[in-house]
Amino acid sequence: MHTIQNTLYVMTPNAYAHLDNGTVRIEIERETKLRVPLHHIGTLVCFGNVLVSPALMHRLADEGKSLVLLDNSGRFKARLEGPVSGNVLLRLAQHKATADPAVTLETARAMVAGKLRNSRSVLQRAARETSDGEESAILSRATDALAASLRTARDAADLDSLRGVEGEAARGYFAALNLVVKPQMRGSFQLDGRTRRPPRDRFNALISFLYSMSMNDCRSAVETVGLDPQLGFLHAVRPGRAALALDLQEEFRSVLADRLALTLINRGQLTASDFDEREGGAVMLNDCGRRAVVAAWQARKQEEITHPLLDTKVPLGLLPFVQARFLARTLRGDMEGYLPFVAK
Repeated sequence: MHTIQNTLYVMTPNAYAHLDNGTVRIEIERETKLRVPLHHIGTLVCFGNVLVSPALMHRLADEGKSLVLLDNSGRFKARLEGPVSGNVLLRLAQHKATADPAVTLETARAMVAGKLRNSRSVLQRAARETSDGEESAILSRATDALAASLRTARDAADLDSLRGVEGEAARGYFAALNLVVKPQMRGSFQLDGRTRRPPRDRFNALISFLYSMSMNDCRSAVETVGLDPQLGFLHAVRPGRAALALDLQEEFRSVLADRLALTLINRGQLTASDFDEREGGAVMLNDCGRRAVVAAWQARKQEEITHPLLDTKVPLGLLPFVQARFLARTLRGDMEGYLPFVAK
């Protein structure tokens, strides 16, 4: 259980949340694990099989507070709200912001900056840790290139220019990522450029699968705080595309997905036998590989990190929810510009 920015997240299976006078009490196997005054809670978010008493549901509705239900993997299921809700005002603010080219560009710049800084951090760490001097020099040049892209992104005059900078930076990043793979693993795991539909090698297949799960978490985060997932800043609006969730995902690609992919490869937790090659050259995780990656992903999300803005420990799996709330606060005018998550 974690309380972050007036949101109580209950992540323990079979936990029971109920009302005890003016307090929300969380029990596990009839033992009280947490008590939080109801007036300290704005939203109750329950992952998976968490029981919520009818009395607590009614009280949340009476006081204009939200109950959000997610499945075990964090996929958004439903939001229960009373008749009084600020979500319409938040969505109006979101629509107003996305209709303003200056606000859209400023927000998109922040998101790209978060992505570039976190990508650079992955390569910087690899440059420090490798014992191969030539590879260290190549990785260092790649981090310098990302620093240059970061400066260029800050001065991008429009969204097309910003997307161009981001795309070029991503190509350089993925080209260098092969050197983060341990030499003995490179025979089985090499990125042959970034290929998506379909992935053409095992490394691409792995990160595509991880990006898909990350995207699911970001969409859940966006919907949990009441934002419209279809209306983004950096990604163009298209029918059926969760543009805002894609926006939010950018700062987490390297922090959550790429780092986990590299860990699974470098520790030998995944091998060539966990992938199948299909007709036409497509490469996909097989059932055994998918189970291993999902288990590692869920374990990774339980790890805690100190959030630089909150100065408190937060499970990695809740980072998208924290950042979605920051974005909502920015749109409401409670924060002066969106601040992306940047890993230390």
